[in-house]
Amino acid sequence: MSVTTRARLVLDASVRGVLDRINDAAEGSRLRVVVVAPGGYGKTALLDEITNSAVRVIDDAHLLDDAALRELAAEPLLVLAYRPWPRRSVLAELTRGAVTVSLEPFSREQVREFLHAPKPVVDFVFAQTGGVPGFVAQLGAVTEVPAEVLSAFRAELDWLDPDLQKFLLAAEAGAAQRLDLLSALLDKDFDEVSDIIEAARATGMLAEDGTLLPLAHRAVGALTRAERRIAVRQKLAQLQLERGGPVLELVRPLLDTGIGGPVFAAAAREALSSDPALAARLFKASTGGGAPSAETAAAWATASAMAGDLDGALRLADQVISASDTPHRRTAAEVAAVALAHRGQLARSTELFRWAATPYAAAFAGVGLIGTGHRFEETPPQPPTMLGGAASLMLQGVRQSVSGAETAALSTLVRASSMLEPAGGAVLLPDSPAALAALVAVHCGEPNVAESVLDRAVETGTGGVLMSVRHRLLQSWLHMLRGNLAVAREGLMAVRGVFEPRDWIFAVALEVGVARRNSDLATLRRTWEQACEAVLRHPVDLFSLLPLGEFAAAAARLRDQERLAPHLAQALGLLRALGNPPLWTTQLHWGLLHAAIIDENSAAAEEHAAALAVNREHSRYCAIVSAAAECWLDVVAGKVDPDRVELAARSLHAVGLWWDASRLAGQAAIRTSDRQAMVRLLDCARLLQGRPVSARRAAESDSPVVVEDAGKLSDREREVAQLVLEGMTYRQVGDRLFISAKTVEHHMARMRQRLGSTSRSDLLAQLRHIVGA
Repeated sequence: MSVTTRARLVLDASVRGVLDRINDAAEGSRLRVVVVAPGGYGKTALLDEITNSAVRVIDDAHLLDDAALRELAAEPLLVLAYRPWPRRSVLAELTRGAVTVSLEPFSREQVREFLHAPKPVVDFVFAQTGGVPGFVAQLGAVTEVPAEVLSAFRAELDWLDPDLQKFLLAAEAGAAQRLDLLSALLDKDFDEVSDIIEAARATGMLAEDGTLLPLAHRAVGALTRAERRIAVRQKLAQLQLERGGPVLELVRPLLDTGIGGPVFAAAAREALSSDPALAARLFKASTGGGAPSAETAAAWATASAMAGDLDGALRLADQVISASDTPHRRTAAEVAAVALAHRGQLARSTELFRWAATPYAAAFAGVGLIGTGHRFEETPPQPPTMLGGAASLMLQGVRQSVSGAETAALSTLVRASSMLEPAGGAVLLPDSPAALAALVAVHCGEPNVAESVLDRAVETGTGGVLMSVRHRLLQSWLHMLRGNLAVAREGLMAVRGVFEPRDWIFAVALEVGVARRNSDLATLRRTWEQACEAVLRHPVDLFSLLPLGEFAAAAARLRDQERLAPHLAQALGLLRALGNPPLWTTQLHWGLLHAAIIDENSAAAEEHAAALAVNREHSRYCAIVSAAAECWLDVVAGKVDPDRVELAARSLHAVGLWWDASRLAGQAAIRTSDRQAMVRLLDCARLLQGRPVSARRAAESDSPVVVEDAGKLSDREREVAQLVLEGMTYRQVGDRLFISAKTVEHHMARMRQRLGSTSRSDLLAQLRHIVGA
């Protein structure tokens, strides 16, 4: 491909010197110049610069026959331009001793000089063309490749011989540097293949490393018939498969072409760890529309599960399990067990793991047995792999968590999570050690450990798509416990979608928990039906106790405890079957205590406080929660000891229950008749909530405020006004600010009097103006 670039030709000094010598040559003198370069390097453009009429100029001399070349031997002033291939002996004799001009691709700076374009355009054109002058001129100053530029390659491609065309297709498929594959594809020995590569270089379409230039790559792909491209790629993939090499990149473009075969299954196995969704598509293609073999179906089920398609995984796994005896039934059983665990059916998942009876399955079955209330003391041997080590540690950690060794359990599960980090998303897990570690950490008051292990799991992608939602929901749970309700809700909204039942129960519990803490009764009512359905869809197990505690408090708030009662009874029964392990029982009884307080059921509240007191000596966390429970019951009864309340609140804050800590101090503040104690506890509540405190402002909050300027509000009045304008009721505002609804009403009355409002709507309009300003 040549292009005329007259008046814009970019030549270096040496080439310009030869050109001047040609133009200055006198008639009758002898000068022979050879311009040798691949197509597109500017040979024709250079010849157009010759103005000396005495010089015989021959372009594309490589196309002349031997007789025509011999006739040129008598020419005294001769300039020949030709490609370096094919090599011609007559041409070599004719140009012996000639001045040789070698043309090179443009540098990036020369492209800029040629196009007079800004840097982004120059960078794009240079990347696409490799600086080949003809291609640069053809493409022009653009940042996208137009179809007509690709079409310009057709004339070049059409006249190439079949072997060269086939090589270009192989290069387009990424095999330009594989002499073994090219030799088999072209049915040539290595010397013949090298000649074909040299011929390809002479077209100007190859980069220095022998691969196609991006622009040429596009052109070959766009201008070659689809069936020829498919045939070449099929052959290359088959050859590569026979040699035991990777085939994914060769096969990927063949998806959706209707062809199949073993090479697709091999490509699918390559893709499984990095792109399970692609692997599932490749497994499907490998069947060619027919029924998959047991081996393919089991591997396909694994890919589907890792990609999050649990329906597809269960269908394929069931086909293999139902088939006649095959070694792949165990793999299929493991896949089905994992899928059912994510569906919240831990008991059925455990049965399948036990039936599979592989080392990994035995460890996961042990976790499932404990999770459904059964003691499991065995430690099945595991293969010395990352997954084997992690599975063994997961079982050991869960077993420690129910035997009273909380610190050891947390350490074991954190180690399991670290061990699995290098595997990223390349493992199929019923649950991740990071998620189990986070649950244990929350249940024993170690929120920082939970945060750290979850952050690492999200960063490394542990467990892939299946586990990502669970990890993010647990991160949001930590924010909710800390009172970062807006952040918790943002995290929940970020993973919105079609949840599997195990994730759904946590997602709904998060929404319920945030609404309850925000005193958002409307959202609580709207979400409650989903909560009831989520509980029905997810049988009770050890690892879903946190949502049950949230639902219990919400049920009490909505006076609908009856619907949740059977599930809570199952949870307590499960814990009894495990010997009421302190780590798991404490958090549930803490949630049920608050449900009883909300329901004003003092007998039930005393019962749960007594259950918490049983384990008071077991651990620091149990002691803190038990003391806080008793303190809270006294506060509800109107017995407020500021020192005791502050100690209990700060202790709750230390173990991650930040919102509860602030709530306890706030509730005590509005129940004490000691004004100094009220101010102190309000300060404590605001501090634990992460808000600024001021003794003067706290003292102002429940007393008349005189402001000389009627257009200004006190800080507390501004807070009240903001929340009322957001649509909260007086009770909701009081819950948020730890003051009574009556005090909120007093604040509103004072603001109405000071602002001279004639009606509530007038007051709200003035407040919008003031708060907005």
